[in-house]
Amino acid sequence: MVAETEAPKAAPARAPARVGRSVAGERWIARILRGGAVISGGMFLASLGLEALPQSQTVQVAIDTLRKGAASLLLVTPVARLVVAGAMLGLRGEWRYTLYAAGVLGLLALAVGAGISA
Repeated sequence: MVAETEAPKAAPARAPARVGRSVAGERWIARILRGGAVISGGMFLASLGLEALPQSQTVQVAIDTLRKGAASLLLVTPVARLVVAGAMLGLRGEWRYTLYAAGVLGLLALAVGAGISA
């Protein structure tokens, strides 16, 4: 029997810069989504806390403002995520998906503009 000597197979080389940027982009997206949810939740909780105060015009305005702000933040957070994802894809050189993200943002802007003028 002849012992076969095989050279160990080399692992495929990775592009560390690309992987690092990809992970950094995902972290930014996670931070944006988490931050938006936490801040919005805090605003809702603050509005609930204001319910315990004696009712006055000022308190009612503060409650209304906090709730509208929290709801608006919940709506804007995914748009911010789309902006960051499009930018990160552009930095990675994936222009096709960057154009998709820009197209979706453009359609959102068009829809908001049409809704405001209606």
